[in-house]
Amino acid sequence: MEKKRLYRTEGNCKMICGVCGGLAEYFDIDPTLVRVAWVIAAFLGSVGFWAYLICAIIMPKKSDVYPGC
Repeated sequence: MEKKRLYRTEGNCKMICGVCGGLAEYFDIDPTLVRVAWVIAAFLGSVGFWAYLICAIIMPKKSDVYPGC
């Protein structure tokens, strides 16, 4: 069994940087729920904004984690 890896989604699945889509695939949940939670967190003291920005910078793209996909 292959180990799950955290990555940013690419293509049609991403909205801004693909962070929420990647998190949703990792935890096997609907990406809309992750996006709504992140927006709520962004309005609560801007922690969500900074967390998203950091994740967008440090998380690799899906093509970097799984070449050929």
